[in-house]
Amino acid sequence: MAQQAYMTETDNGGSGPERPGARFRRLTNRLVAGWTGDRRIWRRGLVVAALAVLLALIMLLHAHIPNAIGNLGSLTDTFLPWLGLFVPVLLVLAFVRKSATALIAVLLPSIVWLNLFGSLISDKAGSAGDLTVVTHNVNADNADPAGTARDVAASGADVVALEELTTSAVPVYEQALDSRYRYHSVQGTVGLWSKYPLTGVKPVDIKLGWTRAMRATVTSPAGQVAVYVAHLPSVRVKLEAGFTARQRDKSANALGEAIKHEKLTRVVLLGDLNGTMNDRALTAVTAQMRSTQGAAGSGFGFSWPASFPMARIDQIMVKGIEPESSWTLPQTGSDHLPVAARVNVATSS
Repeated sequence: MAQQAYMTETDNGGSGPERPGARFRRLTNRLVAGWTGDRRIWRRGLVVAALAVLLALIMLLHAHIPNAIGNLGSLTDTFLPWLGLFVPVLLVLAFVRKSATALIAVLLPSIVWLNLFGSLISDKAGSAGDLTVVTHNVNADNADPAGTARDVAASGADVVALEELTTSAVPVYEQALDSRYRYHSVQGTVGLWSKYPLTGVKPVDIKLGWTRAMRATVTSPAGQVAVYVAHLPSVRVKLEAGFTARQRDKSANALGEAIKHEKLTRVVLLGDLNGTMNDRALTAVTAQMRSTQGAAGSGFGFSWPASFPMARIDQIMVKGIEPESSWTLPQTGSDHLPVAARVNVATSS
């Protein structure tokens, strides 16, 4: 069978085989048509260029955006990774405007975003570890708590923390989990299930007036670990008040103080903190602990809302322990995704 040849029009009006790369060159010529020899490419698109510089400054200096008006700084911190979506939009506008100035300016937010979040794109997960932990806000309105419990237990975790437990749902979770987890404790609306003995169990006062945090010592085969479970107060975004998070911030400071005075050197924090690692309001906690997702995860690990995750507000953090891997689990009956991590206790100090 004769080999088929792609044909293209020649200079003399005939046709002949199209050379490799010819289509790419034609596409390139179309894109730059009207650019060459046009001195206005440096004067056009100044508005687009200014927007690109502004976007770069917001991402670079986000920690300095004040919280005085509607906690605007914390709101920016929370959704900071999504600001990167404006980069391709500005790039398209720069091409449409045929502006060399705008194209160069768009490099600035691109570089800043990659500097902030580029490390999260790669897969940093390892294969080691001797303790697997899971945390899940199960949602007080969960219509299938038994199914949610089975889904979480199927992860094979050694330690499971659950938040937003209701009085009526606690027996359901206990019945579904007790066959796999010999030890457990529920304090207020948070609970901890473990394959290994729990001692030193107590509620942690996070200044709410009721219990939404607890602490326990897990004696694993690799050593003792202080495990904290916390569900910080929710935040709200309102037109008239902005990003309201005063009670969340107060509770975060109290939780940070409790962890600061922990006597054990190996500490794991599991819970729904209603804030991301970028949120400066959680500094009392994040300044002394590492995110397993940031250290050993793949991608951003967004956990909320489960139907279309936009932020990682469900956290696993460690101190004195080496993270090996971190990931999100499949959706359950909750509006949050469960998050999991494998850590190395034996080699940690």
